[in-house]
Order: sequence, then C-alpha cells, then structure tokens
Amino acid sequence: MTDKTLIDTNVLVYAYDHSDPVKQQTALTLLDSLVTSGSGLISTQIISEFFVTVTRKIPDRLTVEQAEERVVNFCQIWPVLQISEMIVLEAIRGVRVHCFSCWDALVWATARLNQAGLILSEDFSHEQIVEGVRFINPFMIGNL
Repeated sequence: MTDKTLIDTNVLVYAYDHSDPVKQQTALTLLDSLVTSGSGLISTQIISEFFVTVTRKIPDRLTVEQAEERVVNFCQIWPVLQISEMIVLEAIRGVRVHCFSCWDALVWATARLNQAGLILSEDFSHEQIVEGVRFINPFMIGNL
C-alpha cells in the first residue's frame, strides 16, 4: 500500500457543516494538510455523496451551484478514483467477508484496489486494518 489517503464523504461534508464547529475545524485543518502533502484521494462515489448531502441533508445547505463549485474544486485538487466493475465486485466480497455495508464496502474496495493505505472516515472502527487498509476517525479527540 502507499501513503495515499482516501477521504470519505463525511470529512468533506463536515468542512461545510456549520452545525458542529469542532468537527468543521478538524475537517478544514485535515483537508488543508492533505492538499499540502498531495496525499489525498477522492472517488466518484464520495463526491456524489458529498453533493447530495450538502444540498439536502445538512442544516445550512449549499445551493446546487455552490456544491457544484466545491465538487469542481475537489476534482482539481485531488485525483478522482473511478468506481469500476472490479471495485464493485471487491465491495461485494467486502460485504460478504467483512460484513461492511454496501456503501462502506465500496469505499474500502476503492482504497484497496487503488493501493491507498488509509481511509479517513467516522464510519469505520477507528484504527481497524482490513486487508492492508487502515481506518482512522479524525473526529475522535487526539487521533491526528
């Protein structure tokens, strides 16, 4: 695995969600460091989920135009990993073998098949390692 880091949807969303200022600041700091280091990765799934969440699910929603601008920026800043049939098949294996939800399995499979050694997300068990992919919850105090 490489030192590349797959950024899960919740990290991106918290950067724009004013309802939790502590998580927002953590997300902003983390995203800045990933831009500086050049180690961040996103996927088509993650940016799609981001768009839906910030335009429909957070208290102070972004407009479609604002969300589109953010997605364009993300795509210019970080490499965007495509969800292929091999990733879908690996995700299905992740559901079967590791009991991941379908969407979490897609995140894991995307990282694994693209040699990303780390996923930043609050949706997995903190410090868990599954087949070479490590999960860190950056919103747990003192994890970064």
